[in-house]
Amino acid sequence: MPKQTYHFGTRRDFLKSSSLLTGGVILGAPYFARSQNPNSKIAIACIGVGGKGGSDTDSAFKLGGDIVGLCDIDANSLNGKHKQLKDRAAKENRTYDAKLFKDWRKMYEELGKSIDAVVISTPDHMHGVCGINALKMGKHIYCQKPLTQTVWEAREMRRLSAEKNLATQMGNQGSAGSGLRRAVEVVQAGVIGNPRELHVWSNRPIWPQGLERPAGEDKVPANIDWDLWLGPAAYRPFKSNVYHSFAWRGWYDFGTGALGDMALHTVNMPFRALKLGFPTAVELEVASRVFPETFPLTSRIRFDFPERDGLPPCKFWWYDGNPNAKHGMFNQGSKKGSSGDFVTPLRPHAELTKEIVAQRGELPTSGCLIIGDKGKLFAGDDYGARFQVVLNDEKEYKAGEQHEACKAVPQTIPRSPGHDEEWFAAMKGGPAPYSNFGIAAYLTEIVLLGCVALRTGVGHKLEWDGPNMLATNEPKAAQFVKRDYRKGWEI
Repeated sequence: MPKQTYHFGTRRDFLKSSSLLTGGVILGAPYFARSQNPNSKIAIACIGVGGKGGSDTDSAFKLGGDIVGLCDIDANSLNGKHKQLKDRAAKENRTYDAKLFKDWRKMYEELGKSIDAVVISTPDHMHGVCGINALKMGKHIYCQKPLTQTVWEAREMRRLSAEKNLATQMGNQGSAGSGLRRAVEVVQAGVIGNPRELHVWSNRPIWPQGLERPAGEDKVPANIDWDLWLGPAAYRPFKSNVYHSFAWRGWYDFGTGALGDMALHTVNMPFRALKLGFPTAVELEVASRVFPETFPLTSRIRFDFPERDGLPPCKFWWYDGNPNAKHGMFNQGSKKGSSGDFVTPLRPHAELTKEIVAQRGELPTSGCLIIGDKGKLFAGDDYGARFQVVLNDEKEYKAGEQHEACKAVPQTIPRSPGHDEEWFAAMKGGPAPYSNFGIAAYLTEIVLLGCVALRTGVGHKLEWDGPNMLATNEPKAAQFVKRDYRKGWEI
């Protein structure tokens, strides 16, 4: 892979940008605020308007956005959302006259000059191509997590958003939570001492994975454009209920597995609190049976971080696997996979979580545990919204707002008016959103390195050169850092 110089390419630059974002500093008025009346409506195009895309589109409309374009490869989703917005506009006495598209490339071409911003809520494999092209056109972006499907795409999104001074926000809504921001303040104030270990676990997958590609081909429904759904991915036959509309997450060509779905939430708080930056090594330590096209049912991945900004080296373990799967991958009683493998969801060692289990009776199905030399901080939800602290001389965790050591920590991070509201405010000259691409792309890169390790295989420790996106000891990892784009979908 050829070398390229990137903005914010070093750990020092990351720490600088992280501290700026923590304080909610205005990084410069974006293009929209400079060129138009800040009180005028923001013209928005939405790509992917079913499922989560439906609520993202509704939010943009609610906040006053002028929805000028809707795009979806599924005509049912497209027409349904169009009707909803039309009816809603009539009730609210608002103007609404969006043009409908099934191909976002045609939408960009036709509406490009009239669009101020783009909302991207597609399957993971489309985020990079939709987002990078929009950034090149100078459009503000709200993009659902994961920001991209590959490390290279995340780096490009970050570079372009900074180069063009655009207002951006990744859709990990927990970033707006006061609890998450308070946890960052508490850790950075040294309440639990120097952080040495991070453990994060998830109850994903809740979709089929750990399986072979099914044989045969089904007729493509009339409402779906299968070629456009595939986008940059290699062609494959359509199979009903295998990819579209939700089951794509477990396939390497389309999704990012448990990591891409949940780590952008659960790792968000500790990533900020521990100022993680680039790891120096990543390794898939354990995984259930590996399949050529889908993520395994469960895995444990270790990330090694060096000293940074006065903090000591830190190891981060990611664990996944669903202990209560109901989607046919394995039987709940035996945990026996359809392939005949016994599948046990991986979790932190019991000694590390004994206080949690003693107080709660069991370990939550997802959570985050930061271990410092003075104590531990635990968040037992997906977003870090509620956290507890136990110091080394204490036997039980206390809620963060009740612990005396936490009470003494001053507030240093501004609280949010709302995740989506931050993006709209930034487009009108306000502070950079807390999860803007300058920070969100770093988090995304780290998470996606876990996917690279999964693809490289168990026991292949990747010595990682972050600025150059290169595993210095494992050349085959490069193919997972940047994907091959199907003809007609190149960036």
